[in-house]
Amino acid sequence: MASTYVTSNHPQGSITRVAAIYDIHGNFPALEAVLRDIEKVNPDAILVGGDLASGPLPRETLERLMTLGAHVHVIRGNADRELVDCFDRSSDAAAEGVEDDIWILRDKWAARQITREQRDFLASLPEAKVFDIQGVGPVLFCHGSPRNDEEIITARTPDTRLRLILAGVEESLVVCGHTHMQFDRILDRMRVVNAGSVGMPYEPEPGAYWALLGPDVTLRRTVYDFNEATEQIRRTRFPGADDYVAHLFSELPSREEVIRFFEKLAKEREEGG
Repeated sequence: MASTYVTSNHPQGSITRVAAIYDIHGNFPALEAVLRDIEKVNPDAILVGGDLASGPLPRETLERLMTLGAHVHVIRGNADRELVDCFDRSSDAAAEGVEDDIWILRDKWAARQITREQRDFLASLPEAKVFDIQGVGPVLFCHGSPRNDEEIITARTPDTRLRLILAGVEESLVVCGHTHMQFDRILDRMRVVNAGSVGMPYEPEPGAYWALLGPDVTLRRTVYDFNEATEQIRRTRFPGADDYVAHLFSELPSREEVIRFFEKLAKEREEGG
């Protein structure tokens, strides 16, 4: 697990609107569709909230993100950190061998697709950003939680645990991702929003999920050509591509099932210290 980090970075000036896109996971067609939608609303900034490339089209996704311009701000997710680690270990023969875990296979595959420059870009990313957004105020953007990039927050996280997670946070609004499910909840003086997942959402309808902040928070969904995306992903050699697209577009997981899974995992991690 990533170590706890301090969220003391200062707001980068007051701005009017920020589009928050999280958990792209190498789904390049979804990213392109969301960027077209974002262009229509013309925000002052785009915040990319981590887990950029671990998926079927990692190189294309990073190429696009790295050329978007200075108005785009990117933070690191746990999958980005793990992808860098896989890249660094890819030449280690001792690390190779028979592997049955599909997610590990996918990480190793993605690490072989990206360039050294892209690896270095991922390794350089900060863990959080703060923006002062007009009508909203100072907003802390992180991946998992304000404490680390793997910590789990869901719509059902118990209040007692959520208070511990948010302890010491000065901003009254936290935007996160990691669990791939949109929510907007208030606890005491704090508001916590999950922007959803662009590339691999756990939602009842297929699409690319994101959020627009300013003057309030709007949770959004972009529909794109799912058939074309399916074909594009299948043309890669991404491990388990058929199962991947099925869970994206036709055999969507139950939101309740996913919440139960994440809350069970969060409790196990809490009890395990």
